[in-house]
Amino acid sequence: MPAIQPPPLTALAAELAVLRPRMEAVSLAIHARPELKFAEFHARQVLTRWLSEAGFTVTAGAGGLDTAFVAVHGSGRPGPRVAVLAEYDALPDVGHGCGHNLIAAGAVAAAVAAVRALPAHPGTVAVIGTPGEEMGGAGKVRLAEAGVFEGVDAALMFHPADRSVTTQHALAAAHLRIDFTGVSAHAARSPWEGRSALAAAQLFLNAVDSLRQFVRPTARLHGVVTDGGQAPNVVPARAAVELYVRDRTTAATEALVERVRAAAEGAALATGTTGAVSETGPLYAERRDSAVLAERFGRAVRELGLGIGPGAADTPAGSSDIGNLSHLLPVIHPYIQIADPGTPAHSEAMRVAAASPLAHDRTELAAIGLARVVSELLLDSALLAAARAEFAGALT
Repeated sequence: MPAIQPPPLTALAAELAVLRPRMEAVSLAIHARPELKFAEFHARQVLTRWLSEAGFTVTAGAGGLDTAFVAVHGSGRPGPRVAVLAEYDALPDVGHGCGHNLIAAGAVAAAVAAVRALPAHPGTVAVIGTPGEEMGGAGKVRLAEAGVFEGVDAALMFHPADRSVTTQHALAAAHLRIDFTGVSAHAARSPWEGRSALAAAQLFLNAVDSLRQFVRPTARLHGVVTDGGQAPNVVPARAAVELYVRDRTTAATEALVERVRAAAEGAALATGTTGAVSETGPLYAERRDSAVLAERFGRAVRELGLGIGPGAADTPAGSSDIGNLSHLLPVIHPYIQIADPGTPAHSEAMRVAAASPLAHDRTELAAIGLARVVSELLLDSALLAAARAEFAGALT
């Protein structure tokens, strides 16, 4: 039997044109009903319904996470297991200011297009619904720990942005909560009997501000006071700060966390309170994109008319739990422009952009590119071997 060839880009584009109305409807449905980490029941429902109707076998609640899912399509022929990843959680207040509605709808569209163009494909096409990426939820980390990614040869996704790049570094990130405990007292009658946890939190944040002068330019320290007391006439006995600590590598981030711990201890000592530093979620590792697979994605979307190249090493970056996956298997996480250059992520402007016609036009292109890489991985053993070799080399 002659080898099956990957479908031409025109065939995948034709499939996406047919899927476009459903893709856009699903995206807008998720956008209109934003759900926070691990509460994305509506998003999971609309995504898994589409996948079931497209012939995928769906398992909800994957890895013990209620809003996670795994949907698979296979013909019974041996071959690679290629996953397309869907994110669909929103941000507090901002809603879908990170465009996860597009990620999710585009992921399903890419997978469905690939299997429609290759109904007898070898191996398995999977869509893995990964909830809780925002706010340190670490959905992908939790799913990996539960074995959901065992046997997956490569994982693909895209992310909306204000620019288009095939690869981009992402920072490692630690998610911390600092709890201060003091002694309450009447703030006017006998404040000397109290020990203010809020004063400790304020002193801690001042220490963090001072620390910023003496960290690497790549480091980021930012947080909010989540508890500062309830009444102005009571010395606060409790206060809490949630802080993110980031740097280019896991090792650098962990070293900076120790300096933050020391700042918390010092603030507690100075104010006669106690301080406790805890992690609100697993550390996000720095991301290592597969240049081999990213190049294939870039080639496809450039053929469709989208200008795209690798990102600059010094471009400011965020963090994601796909970084942890990138240390387990080859991944890609290209960015596709849906908004004017300079539009910040996690903003109202990006939320508006994520529901625009341009955003869905670009998501259609991204889905075609992902479908192309899925098809090539299923059918081109040399491509998968090259991605594996690159990944193994990055580990040494």
